[in-house]
Amino acid sequence: MKAEIRRHRLWLDGAPVAFAATPNRRPGLAPRYLVMHYTAGASAKSAIMTLTDPAAKASAHLVVDRDGTTTQLVGFDEIAWHAGESRWEGLVGLNAFSIGIELVNAGPLDRVAGRWRSWFGTTYPDAEVMEAAHRNDPGRTRGWLVYPPRQLAAAIAIGRALVAAYTLRGVVGHDDIAPGRKQDPGPAFPMDGYRGAVMGRGDDAPQRYEVVNVTSGLRFRAGPGTDAALLRESPLKRGTNLHLLRRDGAWCYVEVLNAAGRPAATGWVHGDYIAPLA
Repeated sequence: MKAEIRRHRLWLDGAPVAFAATPNRRPGLAPRYLVMHYTAGASAKSAIMTLTDPAAKASAHLVVDRDGTTTQLVGFDEIAWHAGESRWEGLVGLNAFSIGIELVNAGPLDRVAGRWRSWFGTTYPDAEVMEAAHRNDPGRTRGWLVYPPRQLAAAIAIGRALVAAYTLRGVVGHDDIAPGRKQDPGPAFPMDGYRGAVMGRGDDAPQRYEVVNVTSGLRFRAGPGTDAALLRESPLKRGTNLHLLRRDGAWCYVEVLNAAGRPAATGWVHGDYIAPLA
């Protein structure tokens, strides 16, 4: 996926993304950071309806659906109302200093009658959920809906384009800038790997691995588990280069690199079959 910024609007693969203008904005953005959120909802449609409602007094620059489909609500030269009361590196009120991306995700899940259930009643299979305690609430283990590969691939491409266009200083979560109030994007979001993939510098860069110990190829999956669906790039050949973005137990969320060393796909593999490059 190729992302680029033209006159403060996002283009993907040579075409402008859909634009749903929201009244919840104002001029004067001085972007320094990229702030990642989850919608805590069931769909992009419901998120866009809320973020374009004047009564909601909330918005974001982009909404990225679980299949990677992206909608822009606010130009990148305007302030969106996504951060609320927030602080980061001496700045107060990050709305004026950041671009906000909302990723469609249910947020925290609770175990009810043997199923993972969201606050709005939708249930999710175990293969799409990871269990973890949020660092801002370490005493409570909950379920967290995994971010699918297509969504993360779109977010990486978009993040790279925004960093390049606006010389952003870094990537943070809403839970970083408002730790007393917020938990998004949550433990299921591979923040360290995402930050490294987007910023691409120094110690932030994701570690490079290769596929080893396989003869017929390594299964490449949509989630961390043997019951997760195989992706179209599966199996990965021995020697395929990868960026390790995140670990979840024995499973690894990786970015596959093509022959030119550029990202080609993201998904999950078993950690026993990859090894770091020297």
